[in-house]
Amino acid sequence: MEVLYERCCGIDVHKSSVAACILLDQGRKPQKHLRRFGCTTRDLRELAEWLRSFDVRHVAMESTGVYWKPVWNVLEEHFHMVLANAQHIKAVPGRKTDMMDCQWIAELLRHGLLRGSYVPSPVIRDLRDLTRTRATLSQEQSGISSRIQSCWRAPTSSLPAP
Repeated sequence: MEVLYERCCGIDVHKSSVAACILLDQGRKPQKHLRRFGCTTRDLRELAEWLRSFDVRHVAMESTGVYWKPVWNVLEEHFHMVLANAQHIKAVPGRKTDMMDCQWIAELLRHGLLRGSYVPSPVIRDLRDLTRTRATLSQEQSGISSRIQSCWRAPTSSLPAP
């Protein structure tokens, strides 16, 4: 298969850790560099610095719940990012560990076999978060108002006459 990206990285994102695999094309067999990072901002900046030290320009990761968002936010200004649908990546059986998953993601990216999902600009993402929060708060307010109104209603149970 044709190699599109000679230096690329695949990232497998989880709640508390990020597994990364850098593939460097050194002839027939690519050189692999594997490493695990935490999910704090400091750890993600360390990940970005590690990627820059290998002159990586293309990074792919799968969209796992909401855990991909902080990783994306830290890396998007430094690298060409691809957010792949997890169902497309998981179609091939046999990979059971985070390190094997990130290697598989890197291989798929290296050969151009990943189709990226749409990720809006940071401004649009912020507006979406704001409108979702507003909608949630409005729903909570309506629920609380209904509960208060139901407490004020006269009880409908029949009490025995004195």
